[in-house]
Amino acid sequence: MDTPHAAAATGDIQGAVTAILEEMTGEWDTGYSGRIGPDTCLMKDLSFESIDIVMLIVAIEEKFGTKGLPFDTLLLVDGRYVEDLKVAEITGFLARHFQGGPAA
Repeated sequence: MDTPHAAAATGDIQGAVTAILEEMTGEWDTGYSGRIGPDTCLMKDLSFESIDIVMLIVAIEEKFGTKGLPFDTLLLVDGRYVEDLKVAEITGFLARHFQGGPAA
């Protein structure tokens, strides 16, 4: 299990998020033929549903050894759930949180 500070220091947050997503979607028939990268959209490209978002959050918290990250600031805008989420947005959120900045 990696620590948040170590991941932020090495700049490997995106790699860790990508690895989690690849593991989660490895056997899904998403129709997505590209490699998962910063511009990959969870819903549009990887066919994520709400339960998959919950599973992703749990996997991220386990990977980085942290609980209670304010994911609501990432998933909600003006009281409504975002329509889609890019890998880069998740990575930015985690980097800001781990570096002690604003989590949104």
